[in-house]
Amino acid sequence: MIDRYTRPAMGAVWSLENRYQAWLEVELAVCEAWHRLGEIPAEDWAEIKAKAGFDLGRIIEIEERTRHDVIAFLSAVEEKVGPAARYIHLGCTSSDIVDTANALLLVRAGRLILDGLDRLLGVLRDMSLAYKGRLVMGRTHGIHAEPTSFGLKMAGFYAEFVRHRTRWQAAVEDIRVGKISGAVGTYALLDPRVEALACERLGLAVDPVSTQIIQRDRYAHYFTTLGLIAGGFERLCVELRHLQRTEVHEVEEGFAKGQKGSSAMPHKKNPISAENMAGLSRLIRTNALAAMENMALWHERDISHSSVERVIMPDSTILADYILNRLSGLLTNLRIIPENMDRNLMASYGLFYSQRVLTALIGSGLARQEAYEMVQRVAMACWEKRTSFPEAVQNTPDIAGRLGAKALEEIFDPGYYLRHEDLIFGRVFGQH
Repeated sequence: MIDRYTRPAMGAVWSLENRYQAWLEVELAVCEAWHRLGEIPAEDWAEIKAKAGFDLGRIIEIEERTRHDVIAFLSAVEEKVGPAARYIHLGCTSSDIVDTANALLLVRAGRLILDGLDRLLGVLRDMSLAYKGRLVMGRTHGIHAEPTSFGLKMAGFYAEFVRHRTRWQAAVEDIRVGKISGAVGTYALLDPRVEALACERLGLAVDPVSTQIIQRDRYAHYFTTLGLIAGGFERLCVELRHLQRTEVHEVEEGFAKGQKGSSAMPHKKNPISAENMAGLSRLIRTNALAAMENMALWHERDISHSSVERVIMPDSTILADYILNRLSGLLTNLRIIPENMDRNLMASYGLFYSQRVLTALIGSGLARQEAYEMVQRVAMACWEKRTSFPEAVQNTPDIAGRLGAKALEEIFDPGYYLRHEDLIFGRVFGQH
């Protein structure tokens, strides 16, 4: 996916050349470890360091014949290095290199996603603080409930993405392990010290127990956490899409000069960015399921996971990075429409005050069910006749006579609904 929302850094992580470069990093780290342990002579280690490299086209050419990408890679490197290349891949199996290199790539991709989460959190924090106290109608089941603030809406998303970031940081740390333990994890032709030295050189922890591979619960942790983040993306995008509906129209995606919304209807301004991101989020969650399916492999390893990971590793991380970048841009350029928030607040004739009236009647000594039925009768009549609920309550003797004019004035104060907003903001932003 290449457009103005795609960051080149994430695409570069998953280029074919960079994948082989990561393999070379691992091979060199293993050679260095063998050298430090006295198994590779100094002159051969110097030769390997000086000449180790590859030609991408040559790897592809050899793979056409061998049908084995690691062997093709090693053959291409050997051609560059010469006789000293006999020490490259000493005691190793393919997955020693591939899984350890995967850890490098997944950690690098993960850190780019952490950067994107930090940018999104900054935008959400700014919006939360900017619209603190800005009354809007809260909705449950899509129906008017009671007022909240637009700042509280955004603070809720901010708090969610703080949790996503915490989980993601843990998932990146969980995948940050390497293994150089041989064909079934027993170090049969290796020395565990090689693994320790190589992983230290690469900035990885050692997987405490591996088979031929690093176990795929770590990958499942990584990609299911991405799936949760994608759920957060879609939840936010669905909210923005609903708020842009013509009947609501409290926010609107930025619309560039010359932009077109419909091939047939020139008036259309559609929430296409939020819709695109909602759809792409589903792909990330689908890939999370594939990662969980990869956990159950035969014995010490089969190869059924490999083809899946060649797709989901680049696709999921690139999509997440893309959405983070695009979503931050959407929110930064989002048009907020306060007059429509005010209009919608009273579009249900003040019925949102019903619970306050109910509670006041109960406080006056009236039985709850009797009070509920009394308020409901007035509320339903206002809904049917499209008349003001506060006025109807004030004109209903059984209610107004019991509560009194002063109490009713306090009941119908919309600011009441935000009296604990400072407390909530303190809990959300005071800790982060």
